[in-house]
This record gives sequence, C-alpha cells and structure tokens, in this order.
Amino acid sequence: MGTTTISGLGEVERRQLATSAARSVLSTAALLTLYYLIPIQLSREGVGYGSIGTILRLGVAIAAFAAVLAVEIRAITKSNDPILRAGVAMAVVIPLFIIFFAWTYLSMSVAEPAAFNQHLDRTKALYFTVTIFSTVGFGDIVPRSDHCRIVTMVQMFADLILIAVVVRVIFGAAKETKESVALASSADVPPSL
Repeated sequence: MGTTTISGLGEVERRQLATSAARSVLSTAALLTLYYLIPIQLSREGVGYGSIGTILRLGVAIAAFAAVLAVEIRAITKSNDPILRAGVAMAVVIPLFIIFFAWTYLSMSVAEPAAFNQHLDRTKALYFTVTIFSTVGFGDIVPRSDHCRIVTMVQMFADLILIAVVVRVIFGAAKETKESVALASSADVPPSL
C-alpha cells in the first residue's frame, strides 16, 4: 500500500486521506443541499415570525450545533486516525454553523421584508453569513431591524468563539487521542535488547 508523509499527520495511507477528503466534501455538499431544498414555512401568527420566533430558531440552531459538535468530538476520540477525523469534523461543524445562521437570516427576511436593506434569498443569506463570518462585511447587505442587528452581533461573537474555542477543542481532542494511542502502543511494545 502506498503511504505519504504529511507534516503533523505522520505516515497515513493514501486511501484513508482520500476517504477523509471525500467525507469532508460530501458532508459539506449534503449540508448545502439541505439548506437549498428545505422549504421555508413561516406565518405571521406562528412562532416563525418576529423576534420571539427568531430567538427560538436561533436557540434551536445553537442547541443542534452543540449536539453535533459533541458527536464530532466523541467520534474524534474513538477514531484510529484522530487528526484526519478532526479535519472531517471541521468540514461538518463550520458549514453547519454558517448554514444555521444563513437559515436564520433567510427566515427573518421572509418573515419581515424590511429586516434587511434588500430581500434575502437563499444565496444572499448564505453570502451575508459568510461575509460576517470572514469579517469582510462589504456593506451591500445590511440588517435594518434591531432583532436582525442583534442576531448579527450574536453571530459575530459566535464566530470568535468558533474560531478561538471550537477549532482548538476539536484539534486538541485529536492531538490528545493521538498521543494516548501512541502511548498505549509504545507500552505494548517490549523494549529492544
């Protein structure tokens, strides 16, 4: 079997690397497909409208994100290749985070057309989310209502937390798992004479 050395990963079979890359691409594609296919159903009378509906949607999205993050961290700690698994986890966690906020902005724009300076469709909501995430903020899409500005500020703080904490936790779990596996395997090897 052919192997390649990648800095920080050690000896990794090409097949495992290709599988991890494919899983990353497929998970991101699946999340984007769901984002574009799930219908938006909001009514002015229901929970989907106004600031209360926004808070509920955002709360559910954050709880779902935390659950997925916990599952991904657990998968890293159980993996034979924790560093590769951490890469796959990042390919799930970051797009999921972006899609949750894009969905929130899209819902807010549908429920309240004056919430932004222009109507957001799925692509514009995703674009706005990515510009906030990347701290570029071109200014072509601007939140106009207070609850939209609050959600945007929540995303800005959550972006910092994601970058500063979540990425560190994911790769910290991978590093710790890799070290414990290496320690366990070195304990199993009898000393050479």
